[in-house]
Amino acid sequence: MPGAIYAEGLVKTFGDVRALDGVDLDVPEGTVLGLLGPNGAGKTTTVRCLTTLLRPDSGKAVVAGIDVLKQPNEVRRSIGLSGQFAAVDEYLTGRENLHMVGQLYQMRSKQAKVRAVELLEQFHLTDAADRPAKTYSGGMRRRLDLAAALVVSPPVMFMDEPTTGLDPRNRQQLWEVIKDLVSGGTTLLLTTQYLEEADHLAHEIAVVDQGRVIARGTADQLKARTGGERVEVVVHEREHIETASEVLRGFGKGDTTVEQHTRKLTVPVTGGAKLLAEVIRELDTRGIEIDDIGLRRPTLDDVFLSLTGHHAEADDQENGTDEDAKGRKGKKDDKEAAK
Repeated sequence: MPGAIYAEGLVKTFGDVRALDGVDLDVPEGTVLGLLGPNGAGKTTTVRCLTTLLRPDSGKAVVAGIDVLKQPNEVRRSIGLSGQFAAVDEYLTGRENLHMVGQLYQMRSKQAKVRAVELLEQFHLTDAADRPAKTYSGGMRRRLDLAAALVVSPPVMFMDEPTTGLDPRNRQQLWEVIKDLVSGGTTLLLTTQYLEEADHLAHEIAVVDQGRVIARGTADQLKARTGGERVEVVVHEREHIETASEVLRGFGKGDTTVEQHTRKLTVPVTGGAKLLAEVIRELDTRGIEIDDIGLRRPTLDDVFLSLTGHHAEADDQENGTDEDAKGRKGKKDDKEAAK
């Protein structure tokens, strides 16, 4: 059985740019899928196709058991969407914003007011409930926007880069809200450029590049694809690099890389902390003074680099309905100019 969010072969083009090139997704009920990729990868276009804001050129999509192409109105009643930019009325108070959204969903006025109070408490906005939204900080607006997306308690949520532009404290607060939401049974598709965010929140991650899903798995599974642990050593004296390299070769499971300017040596290993202790003892025995040593594990950035050939980016998306295509076209134009 398909999950709460299911897509098969989604294709979307803007002019001569193929923003989506056959995207396949399957998100089990009550889980979080992190859609990870740089600008122009296709993340936002995927969300807009799944939430009925764009119609794909071809492919199939089912959300909350409803066919997105055949029954778009029914899909809209079953989902919540928090976009990249807080969609709140700046001149209304927080309470009025939520009450208005409830009435747009055809809730009775009294019911909408009760729901607004519940959400203001849940998102720690009660003290600011009767202030105009234009006086809110960026983090407060983000929380109000998310609260508005939850007025009707949708079983499926889409969040398109919800923490872009937030400071670390507000980002952490929003993460806690998202975890509470999912623990209550909501299914979530989360797009992000923040590797730490995907690592922290997602049960599974789909890496998107050039309009395609190029890898999928848990954070640990994806990290395992780049290889295991590695020992990194920074020697104190440059003349000790060669001897230290010889020591590391004796413990390593692959080639030792050396950065002469930083005096750092790196070698892939297996054995964890026990092996690290042995390396330290051997270096000490050989009289090699070190400035730093550590056992490092792959990060999602390592995964992204190995899969795409470039690091994940953290720039703001462009405005417009086809920003993924614009990002793709920008890369294409850059390549043409470089020829």
